[in-house]
Amino acid sequence: MFKESIIVVGGGIAGLTGAAILAKEGYEVTLIEAHTQLGGCAGTFRRGPYIFDVGATQVAGLEIGGIHHRLFNYLDISIPNAKVLDPGCSIDLSDGTKPINLWHDPFRWEKERKEHFPGSEIFWSLCSQIHNSNWAFVDRDPILPVGNLWDLSQLIRAIRPSNLLTGLLSKLTMADLLALSGCQRDKRLRRFLDLQLKLYSQEPANRTAALYGATVLQMAQSPRGLWHLKGSMQILSDSLKKSFLRDGGKLLMGHRVLNIFQDKELSTFNLKVVDKRQKILRLQAPDIVFSLPPQMLLNLVSTNGGLSKTYRECINNLPKPSGAVVFYGALIRSYLPADCPSHIQIFDEQLGSLFISISIEGDQRAPIGMATLIASIFVDINKWSNLDSQSYTNQKKFYLDKILNIINNKFRFSDVTWVHQELSTPRSFERWTGRPGGIVGGLGQHPSQFGPFGLPSRTPLKGLWLCGDSIYPGEGTAGVSQSALMVARQLMETKGRHLNLPVFN
Repeated sequence: MFKESIIVVGGGIAGLTGAAILAKEGYEVTLIEAHTQLGGCAGTFRRGPYIFDVGATQVAGLEIGGIHHRLFNYLDISIPNAKVLDPGCSIDLSDGTKPINLWHDPFRWEKERKEHFPGSEIFWSLCSQIHNSNWAFVDRDPILPVGNLWDLSQLIRAIRPSNLLTGLLSKLTMADLLALSGCQRDKRLRRFLDLQLKLYSQEPANRTAALYGATVLQMAQSPRGLWHLKGSMQILSDSLKKSFLRDGGKLLMGHRVLNIFQDKELSTFNLKVVDKRQKILRLQAPDIVFSLPPQMLLNLVSTNGGLSKTYRECINNLPKPSGAVVFYGALIRSYLPADCPSHIQIFDEQLGSLFISISIEGDQRAPIGMATLIASIFVDINKWSNLDSQSYTNQKKFYLDKILNIINNKFRFSDVTWVHQELSTPRSFERWTGRPGGIVGGLGQHPSQFGPFGLPSRTPLKGLWLCGDSIYPGEGTAGVSQSALMVARQLMETKGRHLNLPVFN
């Protein structure tokens, strides 16, 4: 039996960030990852000379003062080489009009939206006020949801008068903001919002919290921004791994947690772990940071293991996130338009949102003169879970043909354009990440479950912490990193220590 100070379960960006922070602070930290590669949903895989990002393809928070920038400075590791996306995305509403470009320059974006959505400036002005208020709040590292008096003190410390005003909108949706600004009849604007919000909130406009949606809609504009990493998304996890190991962290790759049991007399947790050779290892620690989807916790903690019936029901009743079908292709770059944006979103009546990410020349994802193209859609995981072999094959062929048809029509490609193509499904994603059913993202950011109303990082078991994309603020590498920082601060506070990252103005 080995005794460790802190055990982190899950080597995605959330777990890696939390582990790196705590190791930097001098704790003995063991990180357990079931896969043979770190990164989770922000991982990569290789096919010959091509590198494909598994899920996430763009990064927020690398700008000065952004969460990744702050964390990398604190950890004393190099900021990844990245290019700001301009436009952040090009959205094709498939209605015969020009695509809508999310320009990095706020003034250029203002001109763009006036052209596409005349008469909507009251709506965008309201979004801008919420966006600015929210970021001023988030940059002061509040704790949400509140679990005790210390959490409350951190929340109060972060609040400013503007937050009290925008807080009055906490129960409203983005569709409500449209109505308040008199834009509810603008069908093109509504379609645009539904497409964009689905990417970041997992919900359309009528189910996305106004305070969340108004913030993410302007992530592409300065002084924030969306970034494209040179060398693939794996750069993030490789950098965090380097920091973690440098500061004495212990990494167990290819190890899967089978059981978590709390020994209340010793105030520790006992973990039963199996490696890829099926060898059993038993670990012990007073604190566990659990960065996997919280639904997985219920299978690891027995029904008499300390999680109340109410809490277990709460986890069981969490809305199921979406799954994804993802096309991975490679082609000769000259087939692409000369001014082709690297990120494109297309509306399709049948599939909804098709999100396309194209490698940039020299970004190391493809040889010079070649390009990788990734296209993803959201799907219901329940429609994939019980398919027999033949039905599964047929379903994959249907989606592959449909996605290829949209892409080929968009760029005037033919079948001979492609030098590589393959399709992953929720089943593929489940095998790769271990996430139940192949779910992607965290909880949908509905007014009833975002931010202050979301799932707390504190659990009923003292010393067991949750972090990741189901915990505030959720979604994306920036969101899960914010979650990891929050949990590290809470955990350290229980040990009488304080953690404050420098803020860059």
